[in-house]
Amino acid sequence: MESQLGTTNLLLGIMAAVSVLQALVLIGVGIAGYMAYRRVTTLMETLEDRHVAPAMGRVNAILDDVKVVSAKVKEETERVDHAIHSTIDRVDDTVDRVRWNVRAKTSRLVGALRGARLAIETILHRAA
Repeated sequence: MESQLGTTNLLLGIMAAVSVLQALVLIGVGIAGYMAYRRVTTLMETLEDRHVAPAMGRVNAILDDVKVVSAKVKEETERVDHAIHSTIDRVDDTVDRVRWNVRAKTSRLVGALRGARLAIETILHRAA
């Protein structure tokens, strides 16, 4: 019985040593994982400070320029639209004046031609 107890104690000792070894390996893996996490975090912060922040500054400056340019384009578009509308209104007024002047000047001629035609028709009608 003593040999069985010795074997059991030996196996229990081996199991305890393996458990301690497993605990040490798990602690080592945890420490290595934490160190890798810290390195990646430091790398990400460095990357953000060196590359992302300056790029965002340039992008924001470009967006500000685009905003200014689009405001100017909108302003110029409104100005051109107003100029076109006022020009069209002036052309319409000029057309109306020309039409009225042409009618005023030609109405006398048209009246004279109609009177002459009526006179000719009357003379021809009496002669017939």
